[in-house]
Amino acid sequence: MKRLFFLMLCTLNILIASAQSLTQLWSSDTTLRTPESVYYDVKFNRLYVANMEGGAWDKDGKGSISIMLPSGRVLSPYWVTGLHAPKGMAMFQDFLIVADIDSVAIIEPTKAVVVKKVYIEGAQALNDLTVDKQGNIYVSDSKTKKIHKIDGSKLDSKVYLDQLKGPNGVLFTDRTLYFTDAGGLYKLGKDKERLLIADGMEGGTDGIEQIDEENFLVSCWSGAIWHVNLKGEKKLLLDTRAQKINAADIGYDKKKKVVYVPTFYKNNVVAYQLQ
Repeated sequence: MKRLFFLMLCTLNILIASAQSLTQLWSSDTTLRTPESVYYDVKFNRLYVANMEGGAWDKDGKGSISIMLPSGRVLSPYWVTGLHAPKGMAMFQDFLIVADIDSVAIIEPTKAVVVKKVYIEGAQALNDLTVDKQGNIYVSDSKTKKIHKIDGSKLDSKVYLDQLKGPNGVLFTDRTLYFTDAGGLYKLGKDKERLLIADGMEGGTDGIEQIDEENFLVSCWSGAIWHVNLKGEKKLLLDTRAQKINAADIGYDKKKKVVYVPTFYKNNVVAYQLQ
């Protein structure tokens, strides 16, 4: 009986994993300017899009944040300007927080202004960021191969993790920090032990979004999105590499299960229904 139950449970897990798929809902117009990241704002029911416009690591002041509606309409293409090459975003206490090469910009959404910039000494390529419940910010630096931590009250920074291979996506949830590094999805265990969940995701592991307590979405910049669970099982849900359509730092509406994919050089965002 125990063996039968075990086999049934394994079969159920396989069926659950295989049920995941992505169906395209819409594709926005191409008025965005090298969109690298999308963040879904639950409170205002809108999307923030980080546009680099210039070079990925150029401090040229060309970067901006756009606002899009969940329908795909670009509502405000130049909502916030004057950034350099903005990338990963997160929200904390109604403030939008954005990684921007060597600093983290804190934006007040009702006024659409940068109210504070927190510079990180030695930073060269700040990429993605996430915030815990205390307001501490974790931000990856893909060139120095570190993850920094900014204290939520003092706003000073320190190196949190180093000697990584190529960190990018970071996500703090369920009191755990998850991060992507050179094709792998990791989580931090006790005493900052780096625990590999799954690897073999080629093409520049980028963004991380949580589906539920056991399941995650991982995007790869070259144009792939994976479903990964905490058992280390993974499934390729989207592959647009042959069409040369990138999949950078994805956004996710957890309630409606909609994935928002910034296509980088194609200058638009594509929405997919997760089923």
